[in-house]
Amino acid sequence: MTNIKKSPETPAIRIGISACLLGEKVRFDANHKLDTYIRDTLGQYFEFVPVCPEVAIGLGVPRPTIRLVGDPAQPRAVGVLDPGRDVTAALEDYGRRMARELPPLAGYLLKSKSPSCGMERVKVYQDKGIPKMGRGLYARELMAARPLLPVEEEGRLGDPVLRENFIERVFCYHRWQQLETEGITPARLLEFHSRHKLILMSHGAEYYRALGRLAAQAGSAPLAALAQEYIHGFMTALARPATPKRHANVLQHLMGYLKKQIDSADKAELLEIIDAYRLGEVPLIVPVTLLNHHFRRHPNEYVAQQIYLAPHPRELMLRNHI
Repeated sequence: MTNIKKSPETPAIRIGISACLLGEKVRFDANHKLDTYIRDTLGQYFEFVPVCPEVAIGLGVPRPTIRLVGDPAQPRAVGVLDPGRDVTAALEDYGRRMARELPPLAGYLLKSKSPSCGMERVKVYQDKGIPKMGRGLYARELMAARPLLPVEEEGRLGDPVLRENFIERVFCYHRWQQLETEGITPARLLEFHSRHKLILMSHGAEYYRALGRLAAQAGSAPLAALAQEYIHGFMTALARPATPKRHANVLQHLMGYLKKQIDSADKAELLEIIDAYRLGEVPLIVPVTLLNHHFRRHPNEYVAQQIYLAPHPRELMLRNHI
């Protein structure tokens, strides 16, 4: 894949982020939650847009802690030591405002467990009994206002499947944003769909088929509405993590483009490696590398246009896990 580290020549891939994850001392205790993987590794490819909603609404540093209480679907954010201090409306209003005012983002990384920024499983305390789980108030409003935006928590990036899924969604959504900037035409929409067909297949054949039917209407249906329906379906599909079984189906599909070019021994080797991947014996990068090797020797125009074989920078090593 072409090196797409940040440079003056490449469009910025902007990622919103909880400021504490970049080492900014904005926590309630005047500390930070620096994540070096995010800063040092992802920071080579993404331009971060840091936000701390609690500081932004005037809570200060250091500050008394807040927590969520009440209905998990509509909790209130109040002071732990001073329950009369209610900042619910301030956090919700700020989330809605930032959803409008932030620049175009290709993704967002949130601080887990935070009553303002937590994406999921944030404790919502009850009058009696164990806490229930909800979502941080800033995060809830932001995600509601920008439903297409890939969002993840820093803690979940430790899971290699979730990490790859988030970064794949970021790069795909960035390509869509570039398409919007260029101007969506029927031809460009069809090209976008064609290039992402195998990625869609790895997330579910039903998405691949449904979005194919939708893209086929380009040129006959109202384009603006069609494009919005398409990208909502596309991002919904990608939010469902790919599985080894679905990846194996894609790899075997790709083999079909080599059936007349490679001999029986090469075919047997490919099938063996694909099956070893499906069984969890080797990482995805192994069959992908072998397929790339064969396609370098036997180029195929359709396969060369596919994003699937190189969806993100190889230096991130996202396909190297079992």
